[in-house]
Amino acid sequence: MKITRLRIRQVTGTIESSQPFWENRQVRPVDIYPEYAAEPYLEGGVQVDETHFRLTQHYLYIETDEGIEGIAGPVWSDVSRLILSQLSPRLIGQDPIATELLWDQLHRLQIHGRQGDAMLALSAVDCALWDLKARWFGVPMWRLLGGKTRSKVPAYASMLGLEVEDLGLVRERALWYRDQGFTAQKWFLRHGPMAGFEGMKKNVELVQTLRETLGDGYGIAIDCWQSLSYDYAVEFCSRIEDFGLAWLEEPFMPDRIDTHVKLKKKTRIPLAGAEHEYTRWGMRRFTDVNALDILQPDMYWCGGVSECLKIAALATAHDLTIVPHGHCTPVGIHFTAAQSPFHTPMIEYLVKWNEINMHFLQTPPWPQNGSIPVPEGVGIGMDLNEDLIESERDLSLH
Repeated sequence: MKITRLRIRQVTGTIESSQPFWENRQVRPVDIYPEYAAEPYLEGGVQVDETHFRLTQHYLYIETDEGIEGIAGPVWSDVSRLILSQLSPRLIGQDPIATELLWDQLHRLQIHGRQGDAMLALSAVDCALWDLKARWFGVPMWRLLGGKTRSKVPAYASMLGLEVEDLGLVRERALWYRDQGFTAQKWFLRHGPMAGFEGMKKNVELVQTLRETLGDGYGIAIDCWQSLSYDYAVEFCSRIEDFGLAWLEEPFMPDRIDTHVKLKKKTRIPLAGAEHEYTRWGMRRFTDVNALDILQPDMYWCGGVSECLKIAALATAHDLTIVPHGHCTPVGIHFTAAQSPFHTPMIEYLVKWNEINMHFLQTPPWPQNGSIPVPEGVGIGMDLNEDLIESERDLSLH
């Protein structure tokens, strides 16, 4: 079997909702500048009117001379162009089952592509190849990863995009997701150091409200999205330490590894992160200096399924927990289900982004009573629901 073609399928559709899709956004590193701090959150699509959110997404198809194909996505448009212009010529005529060979060759060819969009492109190719491989063998992908360790995986509700400043709404949403069976939730800070004392106060009130609402023993995590300074993080942790967080996520930008180490020595709160890091070598920068307690690779970012397996081995060798980042739930559930529940106990379910990223799928892995059932279908489960596609374009190179 040989690869004959890579193509990008651009599809457009609409999500209907009772209100505008995005309610609020998380703090960002660039919010130290006022003109950026005032920007709304408008990612993933276009708000057409009060109740319609239009998506345009790109899916990678890898085709073969035996008629078997692998699918990955959605991928960003810039990443799609990199796949077609740089990676596709290297893959035509290759054996798609040789995932280790192809990953190593593509990685070595990308001298200036060890991170960023180039690594995202390699990640998407690798995920599509694993989907193709599982289809060729006629099994769910988790079988190729060693079999499943459980029939369902607990998911934590990740609240990016929900309102965090109206504490009444926070209470309402927190209780609703708890009642849906989720045993843990992650909420996102809206304010960083530039917001001063009032911002700090609001951040602390968010955490306090969640603990008082959800009760002792319920899993609560807080995502800082790389936006804190060291002094601010130390002060913030001291104010919320007694609320018993499951973890504090990405307090600093990923290259500030020494700052993670310094904070870890100052707080009892477990630190999570590295979703914006790439490959086993990037993760090793954290593990070598004991900077994190929880690693959060994203298979569509860090190097694909092939690389995430190596990252998991690295994490377990250091007795760390690994919780895959939630943009990649269809592939992430296969990966997580094949890992030890001791080291990979749960998966992230982004309540807004998963609605976007799984909108076009025929069989999206939606949570049931707070857990995601392990899929039994062939491949990863990336076939699209044609009825949801309003228009499409083929972006392949000819």
